[in-house]
Amino acid sequence: MCYGSEFIATAVQKWWGQIGVKTLYIAPGSPWENGYNESFNGSLRDELLNGEIFYSLAEARVLIEAWRRHYNTVRPHSSLGYRPPAPETATPLYPASGSASLHLRPDMAAMGLIH
Repeated sequence: MCYGSEFIATAVQKWWGQIGVKTLYIAPGSPWENGYNESFNGSLRDELLNGEIFYSLAEARVLIEAWRRHYNTVRPHSSLGYRPPAPETATPLYPASGSASLHLRPDMAAMGLIH
């Protein structure tokens, strides 16, 4: 049996107690208590997962990494005045479309490799 995550969680909670950090829990079945995470989950589902069928783990890794880069460096976020959270430092070769949907570029598959 593997109890790794339980041991890690116990160790982290013990450490938090030692340094005086208190945790807040959201009630099960209450996604409205964590709006930031739910907003991200909805964007991931709407912009990527609902439109893809992954035929391999490698394909999923490449496409999810490409979406993650797009989400963080190109995609406009309304809460940030329609700017990306971490824009690329160089001017991108492909201008942002202004829409929140993912537009895969031919070179994104090569950029999205995860090792």
